[in-house]
Amino acid sequence: MTRRASVCTAFALGVALWASPPASAQAPVDLKIGAMPLNTWWYVAGGAVANLIQPHLPPGTTIEVLARGGGIANPVVANENKAQIAFSNVATAAWAWMGEPEIYKGKQHQDIRSLVGGINPLWIVAMLREDYIKRTGNDTLEKALADKTLRIIMKPAGSSVPPVARLVLQSLGHDVETFKKEGRLLQVDAAQTTSMLRDGRADLYFESAPKGHPAVTEITLTVDMRFLDYPQKTLDFLAKNGLKAVSMPPVFKGQNGPTKTVDLGTSIIAHKDLPDDIAYKVTKLVVENKDTLVKAHQAFNDFVPEDAWKPENNAIPLHPGAERYYRERGWLRATQ
Repeated sequence: MTRRASVCTAFALGVALWASPPASAQAPVDLKIGAMPLNTWWYVAGGAVANLIQPHLPPGTTIEVLARGGGIANPVVANENKAQIAFSNVATAAWAWMGEPEIYKGKQHQDIRSLVGGINPLWIVAMLREDYIKRTGNDTLEKALADKTLRIIMKPAGSSVPPVARLVLQSLGHDVETFKKEGRLLQVDAAQTTSMLRDGRADLYFESAPKGHPAVTEITLTVDMRFLDYPQKTLDFLAKNGLKAVSMPPVFKGQNGPTKTVDLGTSIIAHKDLPDDIAYKVTKLVVENKDTLVKAHQAFNDFVPEDAWKPENNAIPLHPGAERYYRERGWLRATQ
């Protein structure tokens, strides 16, 4: 399912945006924004960005928010120019650029460029149903994974969640394929996870969990879940694979305090051939309209516009249009 931003009212923001007039003398363009399936924060964010930039592009321009993809898939989609703009993880963009051997099979995807980095932290968390903990006494990740009755649920391939979950299991001496062969690991769309957990058809849930994530919020409000700390050896193993160990503040029901986890980061990337003026406008509008974006989704609260250009928040080269904007702001120096 896709949605045209020109007719989309779900994310109507009603706020005056950038004061420059639309570039009416230019020819209209067709843009696709790589997001994720419905009921995910990237889909909401994609709609918000589409509404933000639409009035400032040539009349007749269409913007389609793709209700598919994810952290692993979106760098590939952008690299192939099937989406001219896309949400990405900072880590997965770097993995795609370098051709990470296991996820990207050694194929380098170097036609991608970054527009805006540091959108928000993207924690990859593990949650157990409280009913499972009461029934088994397994209240840690190590204990749960050792249980031969444990059932795991996560997003399908294309999301950044499965490869991180694979690394988590690997760090603790387990193998994803074994769980799959035994029928104890299911990968389903976010829209299905709530009912499966509520009905007791799954016990352990791996998910990306930015602040205000629709699926995580719904699940934690309707099912008693407990967020688990990753063991130190897991954090160390993940750090060697490009994932930053962090302490996730309590933002969801089910957290008894800060949670030890990892951060993938979120950025907005583009194909290298996205016209410089469009890349400039997208960058400028996102950086200068944080308050507007926060009204669409609270995950934007953590965005620090002044840090949007920093290498650690992008991991891949900036698009020339974005680079021009950051130089104009005085954040990016001539020597950088």
